[in-house]
Amino acid sequence: MEKNRRIRAVCSCLADAVLLFAAYLLANYLRFNYMRFFQPGGAGPALAIAQDVRTLAAGAVTAVAIVCVLWLLRIYDSRRLYGLWRQSRTIAVVNALCVLVFQAVLYLTRITNFSRMVLVLYYLLATGLLVIKRLILRWYRRRQRDRGEGLRHLLMIGGGAIAAKYLKALEHNPYYGFVVDGYLAGQANSSLDCHYLGGYTQMDTCLEGDGIEEVVIALDAADMDRIPEVLAACDRHGTRVTMVPFYNDYLPARPTIDVLDDCKLINIRQTPFDNLANAAVKRLFDIVGSLVLIVLTSPVMLAVAIGVKLSSPGPILFKQERIGLNKKPFLMYKFRSMRVNAQESTGWSTNSDPRKTKFGSLIRKFSLDELPQFFNVLKGDMSLVGPRPEIPFHVEHFKEEIPRYLVRQQVRPGCTGWAQVNGLRGDTDIAERIRYDIWYIENWTVALDIKIIFRTVFGGKMVNDEKLN
Repeated sequence: MEKNRRIRAVCSCLADAVLLFAAYLLANYLRFNYMRFFQPGGAGPALAIAQDVRTLAAGAVTAVAIVCVLWLLRIYDSRRLYGLWRQSRTIAVVNALCVLVFQAVLYLTRITNFSRMVLVLYYLLATGLLVIKRLILRWYRRRQRDRGEGLRHLLMIGGGAIAAKYLKALEHNPYYGFVVDGYLAGQANSSLDCHYLGGYTQMDTCLEGDGIEEVVIALDAADMDRIPEVLAACDRHGTRVTMVPFYNDYLPARPTIDVLDDCKLINIRQTPFDNLANAAVKRLFDIVGSLVLIVLTSPVMLAVAIGVKLSSPGPILFKQERIGLNKKPFLMYKFRSMRVNAQESTGWSTNSDPRKTKFGSLIRKFSLDELPQFFNVLKGDMSLVGPRPEIPFHVEHFKEEIPRYLVRQQVRPGCTGWAQVNGLRGDTDIAERIRYDIWYIENWTVALDIKIIFRTVFGGKMVNDEKLN
C-alpha cells in the first residue's frame, strides 16, 4: 500500500508538470492568435521571443520548479490532511512566486521584450488547471470510496470522549477516505458508532496481516498509561501511528513544537502573526488597504461629518478608549452617533438605544459611523480585519468569565472580523463571538482577510439589525 501511495504521488507530480508546461504553451497561443489587439501592428518581436528555445526552456524549468516546491510543501503526500481549499491556496501562492522568478530570469537573460500578458495568462491557466485536476481527482476518489475502494483502514485505540470526537471529525470529513475498522478499549462503549474489537491485549492480533494501515491513539487522560504498550505493538508490526492528545481542546489549529534536549515543547498560544513574514504581510495589506479606502470614502465621510455636526451639539468624532494589541489602550475614532452622555466609557450599546440621535441611528444602521477607523488602521492601532476592540470596562469583566478571552489581544483589533460576517455583532452572545475570533486568529491567511472584506462589503454585513429611531 505504501509503495502504491508513492507511485500515485510521483504520477500526480509528473501530471502537474505536464499541465504547467501545457499552460505556458496555451498562454502563448491565446496571446498571439486571439489577443493581438493588445499590441497594435501584430505580435511583433514578442512572438519570436515566445518561440525562442531559451524561453521554452525557461517555461519547462518553471514547471519543474513549481512541482518541486509543491513536493517540498508535501502537497503530494496523501497522508497529509490537505483540504481542497488549502491546496488551492498553496498552489496559487507558489505559482505567483514562481512567475515572478520567471520574470526575473527573463530580465537577467536580457529578454526584455517578452509579453507580460503571457505571464498573466500563464498564471491564471496554470493555477486553474492544477485546481481543476484536483477537483476531478476528488470527484473520482469520492466515487471510488462510495464503492468501498481506495479507503484507508484504521484501528482506533480508546473508547472515551476523545475517541468519540475523532469519529465525529471523520464523519464531517468523508472525502479523506478514512474508515475505522474497530476500536480497542478497556470496555465497550455503546455510544460509539464503531465496532468493539476487545481489550488492549488484542493489539497484536488486530495488527497481523495487511488490513490495518494506521493506528489512531485516542485515549482519555485516565488511560494514557497504555501508550507505551500500544506504541510497542505498532513498532513490532511496522504500523504507522497518529495520536489525538487528550488536551486536544487546548491546542491551536496549527501548533508548533520546539525541542529542548529531550523535552518537546508545544506552543499552544502561538499565532500566525508571531511569524515576522506574516506580520509584515498583514501590516502592508492594512496600510495599502486603509489608504485606498480613505480615498474612496472621503466624500462619504465629509457628508457624514456635516450631518453629525448639524444633528446635535457636540464633537463630530467620538473618541473612546479601547484595548488593542498586547492589551495596550488606544483611542478609537467613530463618527458620533449618540448624544453626549455619562455612560460613554462603560455603557453597552443596544439595538434600540435611547441615546442615539436620528442621524446617528441612520449612520449606525449602515455602519457609516465606523469609517474613521480607517485612520486607526493607518496609524497601526487597528487592522482592517480582526476581533472587534472592546472598552477596558468590558475587557476586565469578560476576562474573568470567558476562557481564552485575552487570546484576542495577541493581534490587532479589526474594523470587521470573522465573528461579524457570521452575524455576531452588536448585542450578541459574547462567548460565541470569542470562539469565532479565536478561530480566525489561529487560521489566519491573506485569502481569509480578503474573503471577510468581500463578505462585509458585498454580503450585506455593513447593514445591521439596529432599528432606526
